[in-house]
Amino acid sequence: MTTIYDRLKSDHDTHRELLANLADTSGDSSDRRKLWISFYYDVGAHAAAEEEAFYAPLMEASKGQPKARHSVSEHHELDEMIQDIEGMDFSSPGWLARFKTMRERYEHHIDEEENEIFETARKVLGADSSGEIAATFDTRKKNERSLVDKKVEAEPEE
Repeated sequence: MTTIYDRLKSDHDTHRELLANLADTSGDSSDRRKLWISFYYDVGAHAAAEEEAFYAPLMEASKGQPKARHSVSEHHELDEMIQDIEGMDFSSPGWLARFKTMRERYEHHIDEEENEIFETARKVLGADSSGEIAATFDTRKKNERSLVDKKVEAEPEE
């Protein structure tokens, strides 16, 4: 059975790979755009699902509150950075500079989750050996992606 810790780590690994591949792109290329879209939509769905399935129950316990609040705060900071990048010209030097800063902060955030928060969560939430939290995460993430897909489909072509 996949646990929430395995599931989150798997997403984090995917995001690390996307970020590394994005860093190897240049200009307003189709590769940069495809990789960015993959990262942008997946990380948004991941964060929403993680906050509901993982951080909300963690915050319910007093031992989990400080670390959970810190991580959710980082989610909001990262979301602002990602939204800034999304609105920038992909070929501008500013895009790459902002991307590098966001990448550094995001990788710090997921390293912190895996190395510190997971330890606290295992004490507070348990091992998730039944996979119940992971299943809640997967359902929420799928629903979030579905909402995004519907929004994209409804937008007029440029």
